[in-house]
Amino acid sequence: MKLRIAILAGDGIGPEVTHEAVNILKAVAEFGGHDFQFREALLGGVAITAEGTPIPQSTIDICLDSDAVLLGAVGDNKFNHLSPDKRPESGLLQIRQVLGGFANLRPSIAYPALAENSPLRPEVTKGADILFVRELLGGLYFGAPRWWNKETNEAINTMRYTKAEVERVAHVAFKLAQGRRKKLTSVDKANVLEVSQLWRATVDELKSQYPDVTVEHQLVDSMAMHLMNIPRNFDVVLTENLFGDILSDESGVITGSLGMLPSATIGGKVNLYEPVHGSAPDIAGQGKANPLGAILTAAMVLRHSAGLEREAQAIEAAVAHVLEAGHRTADIARGNTAANVTTTQMGKLVHQALTETLDRHDSMHAV
Repeated sequence: MKLRIAILAGDGIGPEVTHEAVNILKAVAEFGGHDFQFREALLGGVAITAEGTPIPQSTIDICLDSDAVLLGAVGDNKFNHLSPDKRPESGLLQIRQVLGGFANLRPSIAYPALAENSPLRPEVTKGADILFVRELLGGLYFGAPRWWNKETNEAINTMRYTKAEVERVAHVAFKLAQGRRKKLTSVDKANVLEVSQLWRATVDELKSQYPDVTVEHQLVDSMAMHLMNIPRNFDVVLTENLFGDILSDESGVITGSLGMLPSATIGGKVNLYEPVHGSAPDIAGQGKANPLGAILTAAMVLRHSAGLEREAQAIEAAVAHVLEAGHRTADIARGNTAANVTTTQMGKLVHQALTETLDRHDSMHAV
């Protein structure tokens, strides 16, 4: 298989974790005889420094000419003095718009080996396996009008959705639920927001097309509470942009660290993949960053852009194996298990476990 992957390592710890994810993808390519081509481009603060813009045209061109885009992280405090449309984060919003992906998939899994990492009791998190489907191109993030009048001390953002925008992301969520535990939770604020009333009505209209999927609605405030009390009760969670951003980050409590959370943005011209965590400039270059979120993101590249489900599952199994063996970066070190590996060392351990997993699978099928 031939796959062209644009690499946007970005800022802070982005280059460190992306390097480990690329190494894993190279291992899969070598083992399976695949032709994975990697092309690097600038996005975010590094792009501002080099070319004066958070998203150069050359980056857009490379991404649109690729089969998948793998992003590290974007953000640098030294650019906070700039207006929002000039900061590194605006490059991220723009690349999302350019690529057109509207469904952001964010898995949150309670790994048994990390049970003590969560501030929640192990009996609460045990067995939790949630897939958030966050609408990514609408809502407050992109709605107009939007402005900040510093003279009058007024600001405005607009939450806006069309029925068609809700339908397309809801179809994605329903289909994913069909391949999982066949339960869909749609999150809104329909008791006070007209946008949410449209959202809920649209989801209800579509559910007859998926009779095997059970649908429930949750208000976003109650969902935030239930996510911490009964996370096992949820399977696929569908929500709009802002609510999805907040709830999926909150779910990092279930896993034990944002550094464990991958994501994929699908539905557009080219799929975009990125770990959920930020650029963490305070630990950049120190070998403290957790690369597992980026490595699990690489698994999503294989699943959604390459159709290599077996290899994606092998990566996920390798991550679980390394955690069960007690290896920890600083963010997932708790209790009696201290931080004992660097970013690079964790990447190498996953690489080794992945190779062993693929070798075993290959040997079983050869018998």
